[in-house]
Amino acid sequence: MKTFLTHNYNVILKPESEGGFTVMVPTLPGCITYGRDLEEAKAMAKDAISAYVASLKKHHQPVPEDNGVLITSLDLHYA
Repeated sequence: MKTFLTHNYNVILKPESEGGFTVMVPTLPGCITYGRDLEEAKAMAKDAISAYVASLKKHHQPVPEDNGVLITSLDLHYA
């Protein structure tokens, strides 16, 4: 029986002026994709992450995770 591991990845969904969303995965450098709406962007992100992780495993590289990473946003006020 095959055992599956669950990995957690934070993603950034950036709305684009022409529509849709660019998706970036900070823990996986260069892992960037795009979707025409949020649903497609999330599906594309899962596909991109899966391909990235498969490549890491194929090349016997460690697979980084976002477990324990805290995400927040900051508001800065300028004069």
